[in-house]
Amino acid sequence: MMTDLILLCLAGAAAGLLNAVAGGGTFLSLPALIYVGVPPVAANATATLSAMPGYVGSAWGFRRDMRAEGALGLRAILVLAALGSIIGALLLIVTPGETFLWIVPWLMLLATALFAAGPALLKALRRHGGEGAGPVLSGAAILAVSIYGGYFNGGLGIMLLATFSMLGHVDLHGMNGLKNVLSAVLSLTSAAAFVWAGLIVWEQALILAASAMAGGYAGARLSRRIVRTDLLRWFITLVGATMTVAFFAM
Repeated sequence: MMTDLILLCLAGAAAGLLNAVAGGGTFLSLPALIYVGVPPVAANATATLSAMPGYVGSAWGFRRDMRAEGALGLRAILVLAALGSIIGALLLIVTPGETFLWIVPWLMLLATALFAAGPALLKALRRHGGEGAGPVLSGAAILAVSIYGGYFNGGLGIMLLATFSMLGHVDLHGMNGLKNVLSAVLSLTSAAAFVWAGLIVWEQALILAASAMAGGYAGARLSRRIVRTDLLRWFITLVGATMTVAFFAM
């Protein structure tokens, strides 16, 4: 249907833009997929795959801002992210659709709360974390957030930013770039497991992916020009809260 196509295009572009600027894109893409008739587990898998081009586009937009920070090198972070995303994806694959539909509103509630508390969380981590955590704690944190991201993409952005802050990162633009690189790796590795399991709904995935890539690149370009990011954050929080209530009501 034409209305479904328009809805998916708008949701994909908006999700890509929001993921690049502040995160929270899954709050739009996942409900859109479920609305057009995709089963919950397949919708989550498809949303994860379709978010990857948006992450790549926004990471490219931040390519000049990324630099080495923290206790772990980029190679170690990428290996841990890939491992965690595979574990999370395998957990999703074995989760029955009814169970996942029950879990989703709780995950969205957690993600929305973390997203809303994001600035305060980052400040607290920097205030109490000194120069950042050591390599063991840093590795454990990266692995944990990657397992979450492999299972459920919602709220991944703020979790990654909080983790980077704990690792000792301080450059927000660089953190945003690394966040999108890591999100792309998480999406790619977990999506490979989803493809193997036959969970991807390809027609909807391609529509979302193309629009998310355009939105992600535009979001990276726009992020430096947005003065009132607090208003954007409150808007995303409102969307997340609304979708959470809607999922609890299902």
